[in-house]
Amino acid sequence: MSTEAGEEDVVRLIRHAKAGSRYDYVGDDRERPLTAKGRAQADAIAERLAPLGITRLVASPFLRCRQTLEALAARCGLTVEPDARFAEGVSHHVVLEQLQAMPSGAVACSHGDVIPAVIDALLRRGAELTAEPDPRKGATWELHRVDGEFVRVHVVPPPPSTS
Repeated sequence: MSTEAGEEDVVRLIRHAKAGSRYDYVGDDRERPLTAKGRAQADAIAERLAPLGITRLVASPFLRCRQTLEALAARCGLTVEPDARFAEGVSHHVVLEQLQAMPSGAVACSHGDVIPAVIDALLRRGAELTAEPDPRKGATWELHRVDGEFVRVHVVPPPPSTS
């Protein structure tokens, strides 16, 4: 983090965009891709976030998470870094440690089992929730940090997936 004392910065945590049903998918679930609606969501997420000074992109190594950030990577001239510490089933302690170390403007993409546990932990630590939680695929959680501590959590609803 390169912010001055008392200055607020933001790290974003995204739940991957729509992927097909894990129960209908034949093959390794880690390779389950986004659906056409999920790709449209990923494009809309990229359009929304690209102007915000994105500095780093990290994703669970699962294909659907990497694909969720690919359009944003292309728009920002960045690469998506796969990181198993954001995969399904990882402890919220591990994820929080990684988020804490990320620079302002970083974006991470993870899963529906990981993100609620991370948000619950932040709220237990005293962070303020400024919007109703949104567990849907493609939702973006803005984690506002001051002096190295996450102090506020705001969720941006997912973009429509019907386009």
